[in-house]
Amino acid sequence: MKLKESETIEFKTSTAELKEAVISISAILNKHGKGVLYFGIKDDGMVAGQMVGKETLRDITEAISTHLEPKIFPHVKVKKIQGKNCIHVEFHGIHRPYFAYGRAYMRVGESDKQLSIREMEDQFTRKSKLLWEDEVSKKKLSDVNVKAVKEYMRKAKTAKRISFGFTDLKTTLHKLGLLDGIRLTKAAEILFCDNNSMEIQAAIFAGTDKLTFLDIKQFKGNLFSLREEAETYINEHMKWRADMSASRRVEIPEIPVRAVSEAIGNSLCHRDYSNPKGNEVAIFKDRIEIYNPGKFPEEVHPEDFFKGSGRSILRNPLIAETMYKSRDIEKWASGLKRIHEECTAANVRVEFQQIPMGSVVVFHRPKWEEGEGISDRDAKGVVEKVVEGVVEKLSTNQRKILEAIAKDPAVSAQKLSGLVGISHRKIQDNLSKLKKRGFLKRVGPDKGGHWEILSA
Repeated sequence: MKLKESETIEFKTSTAELKEAVISISAILNKHGKGVLYFGIKDDGMVAGQMVGKETLRDITEAISTHLEPKIFPHVKVKKIQGKNCIHVEFHGIHRPYFAYGRAYMRVGESDKQLSIREMEDQFTRKSKLLWEDEVSKKKLSDVNVKAVKEYMRKAKTAKRISFGFTDLKTTLHKLGLLDGIRLTKAAEILFCDNNSMEIQAAIFAGTDKLTFLDIKQFKGNLFSLREEAETYINEHMKWRADMSASRRVEIPEIPVRAVSEAIGNSLCHRDYSNPKGNEVAIFKDRIEIYNPGKFPEEVHPEDFFKGSGRSILRNPLIAETMYKSRDIEKWASGLKRIHEECTAANVRVEFQQIPMGSVVVFHRPKWEEGEGISDRDAKGVVEKVVEGVVEKLSTNQRKILEAIAKDPAVSAQKLSGLVGISHRKIQDNLSKLKKRGFLKRVGPDKGGHWEILSA
């Protein structure tokens, strides 16, 4: 049986027609926003098959990425048709117009027509407003996590950012603007369907590169559950210390929790959902990175937002609006500024990097083992609070030991000897006395454990 080309389906006999294929993709995108192209099928629909070498799929992807602007992320795979190997290229794009080799084309029937300047003006003066999130999802109302919608509505009502409550699922989603008639939008799919295209990959690495990992996880689910799992993963695997300088014990994280929450929320809200690549959380020995496949617009720089001069350019306005109503994000480009302010207050260095395939927030982990991020004043405050009201005063050396431990709970006895200026034996004697008097507790083994300061 012969196959047939159309305005959204294109055939190429082989990858020898790779340039013509890129042109056809641009033409179809400019007319319809999505389509399919096959290598290994002749114009008349006869299946010829395509030789597939080791680099064939990569060469196709690179040609599309290099010679098509704006960039898209096609799905390229080998597919058997009538018993022969063919290459199936599925593509999608919402940022029209698309240019192939610097020129614009439009699909007309089964042909690709190069547009004149006048035709370009006519075709693209009112270029498509349809965003990825506005497109109709293949998911059904039955795929929606009703419990997640109800919890969202509770949060939004508490935040006083909506004036209506949950009635039934269809009515509620309609009021939230997440339906196209009676069908779910892709925004609704991402926000409230557990089985969707989104995922977050999370990993802990042994060093400062990705050569050796200690743990790896893959999270899938609706946007709100993904955010919670990613935040929990980071909070559980970063360092915490106890501050007892105030009236009660306070656990302090190495990276401000609110900054982490803002970064995760932003990465999910502003990512490029047309890119199939997932979000990533990477915990290295010296830093924590949060990646999302969504670049800043070329005319915008992250530093602009620190000063409050950056203007919000939303890639996913419907998703952003929904998250705003439940206070999962704040609008008006304030997220990066809050991350920066939180980290500055905690003496944590943070960077916002733009890379070819997206954006990365980098939190540099303070070296608590070297006293970084913990001031001498803080350490002295901990000790003063601990010994307050104690009749039998501590010696000067014992105070120095407690201050050193307040700055670095994992400090070794050998290092304490150098810091305090007394012998290793005297350090051991003083540690024993502090433990006996209830000021110190050893948690874990001698190697790999840490000290915990207690209220006497």
